[in-house]
Amino acid sequence: MSSPLPERIETRRLLLRPARVGDAQAIFESYAQDPLVCKYMIWCAHRDLEQTQAFIAMCMQAWESGSRRPYVLATVDTGNVVGMLEARVQATTVDLGYVLARPLWGRGLMPEAIDAAAAAALACPQFYRVQATCDTTNAASARALEKAGFVREGRLERYTIHPNLSPEPRPCFMYARVR
Repeated sequence: MSSPLPERIETRRLLLRPARVGDAQAIFESYAQDPLVCKYMIWCAHRDLEQTQAFIAMCMQAWESGSRRPYVLATVDTGNVVGMLEARVQATTVDLGYVLARPLWGRGLMPEAIDAAAAAALACPQFYRVQATCDTTNAASARALEKAGFVREGRLERYTIHPNLSPEPRPCFMYARVR
């Protein structure tokens, strides 16, 4: 099954592209094993490189099936892998999730990636909405979405389990950008 989302998206500073087997080491070292980066994720920090390799294999399979587009974020100037942005296709909506290596927080890279992914999705005639949720205590993620032109639509109670914070579902804000 083919996805209407592009294979590559380029911004001024980032290239969003499919994951490769060779990305595992960089992903593990730059953010997947960092407990602070993983704090608000729906997954726990990776214990070892093998866990990251299994994750990459899963990303590659999702890409092939067309169900999700897990884009690796690589810097345009160096090609270094610094994060990921996943676009999950639902009928007329694309749902985003994202992560960025801690040394690059606060530099505007994630809003840049979110904005580019949203623009690419909304350029497809079948998509009318791009959305993302974030834990209500994750101010940095909320700000990244707002900088990318997303509007907070509401608060969803007991919505997502963030295992690094609680074993129970936590409240999240719903953000969206529509056409």
